[in-house]
Amino acid sequence: MSTSAHVDTFTRDHLPPAESWPALEFTLPELQYPERLNAACVLIDDAVATHGADRPALRTPDGEVWTYGELQLRSNQAAQVLTEDFGVVPGNRVLLRGPNNPWLVAAWLGVLKAGAVVVTTMPMLRAAEIATLIELTKPAVAISDHRFVDELVTAAGAGLDVLAYGGSGIGDFTARCAAKSGEFTAMDTAADDVALLGPTSGTTGVPKVTMHFHRDILAIADTFARHILQPTSEDVFAGSPPLAFTFGLGGLVIFPLRFGASALLTERATPVELAEYAAAAGATILFTAPTAYRAILKAERGDLLSRLRIAVSAGEHLPKETWQAVYDATGVRLVNGIGATEMLHVFISAVSEDSRPGATGKAVPGFRATILDDAGSELGANQAGRLAVIGPTGCRYMDDERQGKYVSHGWNLTGDTFIRDEDGYFIYQSRSDDMIVTSGYNIGAPEVEAAINQHPDVMENAVVGKPDPERGSVVCAFIVLREEVEGGAAKQKEIQDFVKQTIAPYKYPREIRFVDELPRNPSGKLQHFKLRQSLENSNDQLAHAAALQA
Repeated sequence: MSTSAHVDTFTRDHLPPAESWPALEFTLPELQYPERLNAACVLIDDAVATHGADRPALRTPDGEVWTYGELQLRSNQAAQVLTEDFGVVPGNRVLLRGPNNPWLVAAWLGVLKAGAVVVTTMPMLRAAEIATLIELTKPAVAISDHRFVDELVTAAGAGLDVLAYGGSGIGDFTARCAAKSGEFTAMDTAADDVALLGPTSGTTGVPKVTMHFHRDILAIADTFARHILQPTSEDVFAGSPPLAFTFGLGGLVIFPLRFGASALLTERATPVELAEYAAAAGATILFTAPTAYRAILKAERGDLLSRLRIAVSAGEHLPKETWQAVYDATGVRLVNGIGATEMLHVFISAVSEDSRPGATGKAVPGFRATILDDAGSELGANQAGRLAVIGPTGCRYMDDERQGKYVSHGWNLTGDTFIRDEDGYFIYQSRSDDMIVTSGYNIGAPEVEAAINQHPDVMENAVVGKPDPERGSVVCAFIVLREEVEGGAAKQKEIQDFVKQTIAPYKYPREIRFVDELPRNPSGKLQHFKLRQSLENSNDQLAHAAALQA
């Protein structure tokens, strides 16, 4: 590895052993990065030099526009506040919390310019979840939208400086930035210095923290964006994923800035509202999940999508029927894709004219992929197995024994079952693990189970994903109540509301089934697969009854 610029060596010290890393390949000319590299300098400073300070960079639905020059100024001021007012040194971690808005982007760039490491967090996380991430990543400072400070302060206690932005006080982060000159020389970080820590729930409920270098941030733009989206400086990006998701970070920050384009940032919107905002802003590239595209069509607002140059679907499996419905209604060929937090963004996709209904696509230029059996041998065409990927990015978990499960013989194993057809297109079959993927969110069943178990009336429970035509799957909980407690609709809602107050609300069980006991094997281990089978059987019975009535 290169000589690090980090004074605080925490992230280098906590990288997994080199022998457990996946193979890394830099097969394209654009992936040949210099040894010294600060991703923020490339994304904003180089963009200003190339495209001019007056070009729009960030937009909001209420008409606010930040130019590249303004974003550069505020990111420099953010770096000054961190280093001059709070003593942040290269390698310190800075936790960010907030919805998609321009100040969150300025803070993100400022952290990188200061040579520090961004810890991305979802604004919906509750105090207990944030506390876990704080304990894992040990940030020196936290920056939060003022509307989301309370849970963060509760989680942080007295040992962490919390900076709020968007408020009216003299200590507000925006006020502190305004008092700075905006002149800042970015730290001369190494291309392989850690720039980003991205937590992911995984299937155990215990967060895994993925570690990404400065060069990784540019690599996702120089592979998927450059070769599949083929953006220009005239494009306007829009989308629903939070910037704490690497899907959203790439699509709404990294990609537009890398190519001198602009991004529409929406804090909160229904699918139809998102489409309306995007159309009003003249968006040409949209990122969202299949669930959102279906909702837009159901509202008969496909006309809003027809104005797009590219519509990207990722975050969950894109059914063939959804692809076809969007195409029939709008003429837009959805760009499908699969990515992972471990890989930072999409690594299998296809340009719109080459996309095929029902297929995810081919390996993105710069990556290669294959299908492996359980023994690690490559399978032939149309044989189902484990999806394995190698490219310029790869899994590096921070101090986590699960590194050995994700990486095998140099391959990144995504936890998905795929087949590859004779033409080299990869076709999704299922998840290989217990991850519940619903409306683009990855939810670990054990985390939901732990939250439900905290309810005083719950004896035990088990959570599985139930197939759902609208959301891909929904969280379904099988619950055994205390003997004297009655189930029913009121108790269901009580437990759902309890879970929403305990963990991020999007993780709550949309369906609850009260049962007398849970299936276990002779050793007492809970058999989740039998619960999944019961859901499949009940769906089959419903379909059979509907057919008889027809």
